[in-house]
Amino acid sequence: MVPRYARPQMVAIWQDLNRYRIWFEIEALAAEAMAATGDVPAEAARAIREKGGARIAAMTEADVERIAEIERETRHDVIAFLTWLAEGIGPDSRFVHLGMTSSDVLDTCLAVQLTQASDLLLEGIDAVMAALKRRAIEHKLTPTIGRSHGIHAEPTSFGLKLAGHYAEFARNRARLLAAREEIATCAISGAVGTFAHLDPAIEAHVAQKLGLRPEPVSTQVIPRDRHAAFFAALGVIASGIERLATEVRHLQRSEVREAEEFFHPGQKGSSAMPHKRNPVLSENLTGLARIVRGYVVPAMENVALWHERDISHSSVERVIGPDATITLDFALHRLAGMIEKLTVYPERMAENIESLGGVVHSGEVLLLLARAGISREDAYRIIQRNAMATWTALGKPDFRRFRDHLLADPDVAGRISPEAIDAAMDPRLHLARVDSILDRVFGSH
Repeated sequence: MVPRYARPQMVAIWQDLNRYRIWFEIEALAAEAMAATGDVPAEAARAIREKGGARIAAMTEADVERIAEIERETRHDVIAFLTWLAEGIGPDSRFVHLGMTSSDVLDTCLAVQLTQASDLLLEGIDAVMAALKRRAIEHKLTPTIGRSHGIHAEPTSFGLKLAGHYAEFARNRARLLAAREEIATCAISGAVGTFAHLDPAIEAHVAQKLGLRPEPVSTQVIPRDRHAAFFAALGVIASGIERLATEVRHLQRSEVREAEEFFHPGQKGSSAMPHKRNPVLSENLTGLARIVRGYVVPAMENVALWHERDISHSSVERVIGPDATITLDFALHRLAGMIEKLTVYPERMAENIESLGGVVHSGEVLLLLARAGISREDAYRIIQRNAMATWTALGKPDFRRFRDHLLADPDVAGRISPEAIDAAMDPRLHLARVDSILDRVFGSH
């Protein structure tokens, strides 16, 4: 992934140094387990751990290049690494990788990397949820217009809007935990996964030490339905990011301007128009979400491998593993910061609620007329007639508010008092149960 959209913590998981350290740990743990089963001399396992460990600990970019040089000859990345490792271990290196196949190392390493990445992604989700919770409670009684089809509907609470996104990210957190658990599997089963040359106890030992579980049937690779589920979970999280980013983009439009991204001192919005304050962060997040979702289909297509294994999945995962997790990690932290600093305009929200002359209160007035003894069908007809008269006169000299149209309507006059209509048009009516809803989302807040 390009450095512009990458945090160093996540990038480090996918760098060669971390990958080779994990490869070595898998090989050393396997050798130690083989020593316990009597398949490898105990002193050889110690030499692998000590000499190989020292070589790994001192590993530099020059060593990475040395492995790459070997690979250019062998055309095999695991063999190149094992050759480099043997240079530091000496004769006991003949007990490294004994009975194992490359996929044992590669797939188990990928499982470790994806669990490491998951832990960072969970931190990112937690940051987003913390920001959403704080701002939702802050604005729980801030009235704003709800929109259906992009059209003004009934008033709602801005805090309730944010609480809905919080609840979505809570579900996404649970999805990621489930995906992390599913991907955290280890395969040390040898060629075509039969354990012909390995005791299953070796796999169990490596899995336990790495915080993984043994794969029940690994053929020669860990089945890719696990990976498909993992990347699908990332795609759903990305969609949640885009939904919230799209909300901010709409609210920042000049015609709406109910909320906007924080505009930093010295920030510039346009090279040609100095007045511009653009929603660049939320637009950026929308694009990043597309990237993450774009990796879901290749992960799904990796499931159908040939027989016990092929490597058609390998090139895909070398791209989507780093790119999807690095992109999503960056997006989550950008989103958390954006919500934390989001500028909210309650006065503008109040203006927008009343901008259509009060027609947004038609639902409450409908109930009022029904309670006064008017059939629902007749009440709907009366209200719609007066709402349309208000709507079509917006901005014209003869404009009258919805309230005034209703009071002048012979089907309403004398049956509903002005005070009752005024009470029905109070936006605070729609906030009465917000606290109880937030309690369901956050617990007692």
